[in-house]
Amino acid sequence: MTVAVLDLGTNTFHLLIVKHDADGTRILHKSKAAVKLGEGGITSGAIAEIPFRRGLSAIKRFHEIIIRHSPEKIVALGTAAIRNASNSDAFLKSIEAASGIQVQIIDGMKEASLIYLGVKQAIAMGAGKSLIMDIGGGSVEFIIADADQVYWKHSFELGAALLLEQFSLSDPLAREELDAIQQHLENKLQPLLEAAAIFKPATLIGSSGSFDTFAEMIAYRFYKPGILKNKTSYDFKMEDYRAIHDQLIFSTTEERKKMKGLIAMRVDMIVIAAIILTFVLDKLKIKDMRLSTYALKEGALWKILNNQPI
Repeated sequence: MTVAVLDLGTNTFHLLIVKHDADGTRILHKSKAAVKLGEGGITSGAIAEIPFRRGLSAIKRFHEIIIRHSPEKIVALGTAAIRNASNSDAFLKSIEAASGIQVQIIDGMKEASLIYLGVKQAIAMGAGKSLIMDIGGGSVEFIIADADQVYWKHSFELGAALLLEQFSLSDPLAREELDAIQQHLENKLQPLLEAAAIFKPATLIGSSGSFDTFAEMIAYRFYKPGILKNKTSYDFKMEDYRAIHDQLIFSTTEERKKMKGLIAMRVDMIVIAAIILTFVLDKLKIKDMRLSTYALKEGALWKILNNQPI
């Protein structure tokens, strides 16, 4: 069976096409498109005209690729920006009209569950409890889990695109703006802090996205490019991450455009991602951090291949 999975996120649309048979599962195609659906409308709860067109164009390109592989099953999942938009129905109807693809909107808790399943395919989690973290554009998901079960999960509307627009940040970030964001996180993340006090996760696992970027920047600065090639996981040295955080936090947009390992689609939101991650690491006093290159789409794929409903 050939399967296509589309993860339609706030910042990025992902396409994964695999062939599953008696010999296992083989990736036929994997790509992503920067759509920034939240640009100019995320705080007002609508997909603005330009991001609307950008998202639709990405779907059309994906559809051309999907047709070439003739999958028996196509599953498209919409997350924060789409589920929260007042004009989401119009966007979904445009997608279906242009491609025939029907998008299933999932809530934040379902998103967290699929992220956990994806991470489990990439990392041997073991018996110790970990905090899985997925930094999206519209929301951030946290899951406290081990290899066998989820103990706690939550989705917070604290995505990088959302905070970027809410706080209208200077370039570079001002110290008082940093303080304001940290106070906002302190207020909003109380449920996480309470859960962590109960379950005491010792390791943070970052799923894909911004964490891929942190790893690539570390590779360019301290090791060699391509550190994630053919890998599904990576163990961070905390001092490496802290050095990248310090490099990013008060940098200008122009400076970030020149930083090796930082792809263009993340130049504007990576500072917010670093602020959120460092806040969590410091508050929870976590000393170990890992990367899973798998996330939501791989979790959805696992469910499909195991004949389980999403």
